[in-house]
Amino acid sequence: MKYTRKDAKAHAKATMTGIWAAALTPFREDGAIDEGGFRGNMEHWIEELGIEGFFIAGKQGEFFSMSVEERKRCFDMAVEAAGDRAQTIMSCSDQNMDVVIDLAKHAQSCGADYIVVHAPVLHFLKAQDETLIRYYETIAEKVDIGIALWSHPDSGYLMSPQLCNRLADIETVVAIKYSVPREMYVELSHLASDRIQVSTSSEEDWLDNILELDWRLYLCSSPPYLIQSKADRRMRDYTDLAFAGEAEAARRVRDSLDPVRAALASTRPPEKPHAHQKYWQDLLGQTGGHVRAPMLKLTEAEKRATRAAFESCGLKTA
Repeated sequence: MKYTRKDAKAHAKATMTGIWAAALTPFREDGAIDEGGFRGNMEHWIEELGIEGFFIAGKQGEFFSMSVEERKRCFDMAVEAAGDRAQTIMSCSDQNMDVVIDLAKHAQSCGADYIVVHAPVLHFLKAQDETLIRYYETIAEKVDIGIALWSHPDSGYLMSPQLCNRLADIETVVAIKYSVPREMYVELSHLASDRIQVSTSSEEDWLDNILELDWRLYLCSSPPYLIQSKADRRMRDYTDLAFAGEAEAARRVRDSLDPVRAALASTRPPEKPHAHQKYWQDLLGQTGGHVRAPMLKLTEAEKRATRAAFESCGLKTA
């Protein structure tokens, strides 16, 4: 690790900044991980898109369809690909606590910068706060690596800003990906930003969060590599302008991406987010690859509609 346990919060505050992306995992037609495609994507994302950090083997990465050993393999490949050029945060989320801790220990030993663990589904419970405090305390007792919390609706509940503020007191909790309504993450920013990095995955709100909440971390989803190319780095551009205090210029660049956002949103079938994003990657010249069961594939008609939207959205590819 690049920091000690007691320095985790200070290290994250100083270095866990910029644009971080949640990596999709490319699978070959036979279901195997396309390791060459994975490495090629990482190289493109780092060198040509300027992405600072990568969320590995999370929901976007279809962790739910991978074995524990495959998830560890993704950790290893990401650390190797990132080197000293970018940072990594490894998704150790699982319903089984032993699996979470096993993955966390592997992330720490292989050289990852941080781990992220989403709030688990808690069966038969209506009041979760004390259970969740014990849940994250247990993980923090087992490893020294910095931990990012993650609250999202898939858990069946949302952690309140007050609960997250309490969790921010845990020594190695350094950040939260807070996939909640804006008023909730605004409240948490006011409560806990002195101890943890608060972020959310909405690219549409990223600029406002920089300007209004003084955020310095986008954590994280797929837009950093879906709405950008080597020839068109407008998310990077508006982020840098905002960080430099040039708000109006940043807004103009941000708003110019509306046709790209609309093309993605309007062609994405409700039950096929992974397949749709992977096909968009293919159109960009990245390695999207296949999805694993139970995720659904795009039909040829859906591909045609997506390709037409891609070609007319104004995203430069050369």
